[in-house]
This record gives sequence, C-alpha cells and structure tokens, in this order.
Amino acid sequence: MSAADYRPAKLFTVEQANAVLPLVRAITSDLVSLSREVIDRRQRLALLTSGRQQQNHRDRDIYAEELEQIEEELEKDGERLQVYVDELRQLGVEPKSGADGLVDFPSLMDGRVVFLCWKHGEQEVLHWHELESGFGGRQPLVAGTMAAGTNGTVANLGSHDPSD
Repeated sequence: MSAADYRPAKLFTVEQANAVLPLVRAITSDLVSLSREVIDRRQRLALLTSGRQQQNHRDRDIYAEELEQIEEELEKDGERLQVYVDELRQLGVEPKSGADGLVDFPSLMDGRVVFLCWKHGEQEVLHWHELESGFGGRQPLVAGTMAAGTNGTVANLGSHDPSD
C-alpha cells in the first residue's frame, strides 16, 4: 500500500499519543516479552528438529509427543501475540515490531499523514517518520512542529522538558 492509499482509523496529536502511552506501554511490554520468548523457543525447536529423521512410527520416537506439545504451546502463544497486536490496533496505533516494541501513531504533519514513532523503553513519543521510511528514517520532533488531530485542530508540539 502506498502512502497515498493509507487511511488510518485515527490520527493522533503528540499530546494524544502520549496520553494513551501508558496503556500502549503495558500492552507493548507484554508483546515484547512474549515475542522474544516465542522467537527463542522457535529457534530451539528448530535446532532440536533439524537433525531428526522423519519416522513412520511415532510411537517409537520418545520425543515426538513432547515436540508436539511444544509446537501446540507455540501456536497458543502466537494467538496471544495476535491478541496484543489487535489490542494496539483497536487503540488506533500501528504495531511494527513485537520483539523490538516499535509502535507508530498515525498523525498529520504539514498536511500529510506521517507516523509518530515510539519504541518500548522510551518515556514519551519524541520522534516521527514518513509512512514509507520506517524506523530508520525517524527524526526527532522539534519544538514548534505542527500536528493535527482527527478533528482538524492543530496543536503546537511545544518544547520537551525531560524533567516532566
């Protein structure tokens, strides 16, 4: 999908993004933790199964049942991960990387849709990037930058005081 085709369900000002951040942070924290755990377990499972030969009689393989159980648990955890992603999307935000905790908030800046960018561990939303540039293209928000909310009102982003 091109930037011209993108129609977010909601647009955030920086203030709105930071206001919903406590809930986003809680969901993202769970998402990061479970994502990393699932990735680790999938890698270990791949190592365990990579050297195994296919056997026609599963009852001869003493580990087959245990491996099936691990795969079922991974499937359930995959479903839990999807629930976290869905919760974030219901808030109007775009989860980008579960393991890294990257989340984007659609916003209007200078008349175009951009993403306000937040990463798990950051105290507040302090960056933005173009729709197609991703995390690598993120830039710091600058005092005086303008962003509009869904009602079309424009809010000055103001200055950032880290002591707040």
